[in-house]
Amino acid sequence: METGRVRGGSNQYGFTIGILILDTRFPRIVGDMGNARTFPFPVRYHRVAGAAPDLVVRRGAAGLLPSFVDGARALEREGVGAITTNCGFLVKYQKELAASVTVPVFTSSLLMVPFVQRMLPPGRRVGIMTVNAPALGAEHMAGAGIADDVPIAVAGLETEKEFTRVMLDNELELDVDVAREEHVRVARRLVADHPDVGAIVLECTNMPPYAADIQCATGLPVFDIVSLVTLVHGGLVGALGPRPA
Repeated sequence: METGRVRGGSNQYGFTIGILILDTRFPRIVGDMGNARTFPFPVRYHRVAGAAPDLVVRRGAAGLLPSFVDGARALEREGVGAITTNCGFLVKYQKELAASVTVPVFTSSLLMVPFVQRMLPPGRRVGIMTVNAPALGAEHMAGAGIADDVPIAVAGLETEKEFTRVMLDNELELDVDVAREEHVRVARRLVADHPDVGAIVLECTNMPPYAADIQCATGLPVFDIVSLVTLVHGGLVGALGPRPA
């Protein structure tokens, strides 16, 4: 129960995290970043019109930066404490989006890769699972602060038939069981091809529903955007307003 005098200034309160979400129609199950039931705390969404998955991932988000900047500023005005995005490939705009607002911005789970790598013993690398490996390039690594000397191995689901097709082609139906099998298969291939992988980071914000399956199949720690959102939320929740006057 609140007591004493408090100070306003925002239209809404209680949102630690604002999420810039792509312009999609594909199904988002619990665990997906775009399903609000994924989080045990309220999040605030801002849909970026025209930000189709194919445009963001396969075509480099060409021309979309102004729309994402506008969205970030709108979320800031609505009182969120930090801002993230609904696609790990937007890490290429990490610097620009962080400079556009005064609250913290974390565009992608790829930002965790240097941190996770430092947790591992010498000789171990971070495995990255992505929705589309050929589209994940140097500009994304640079945006995430992944230096050339950070050992990584990348595996994508573009070789499979269900998950990447549904996500990037923005289709209306997803076979969750097939998608789960694909994630497990690609994870196993990743560690078989690179036995020195010591932990896995999931790039795609639609992958967290399958994180537990990947952990079980590989025996490795798995980190994703939900891990990162939860971490940032913990750093902000005590500062939620209204604050004492």
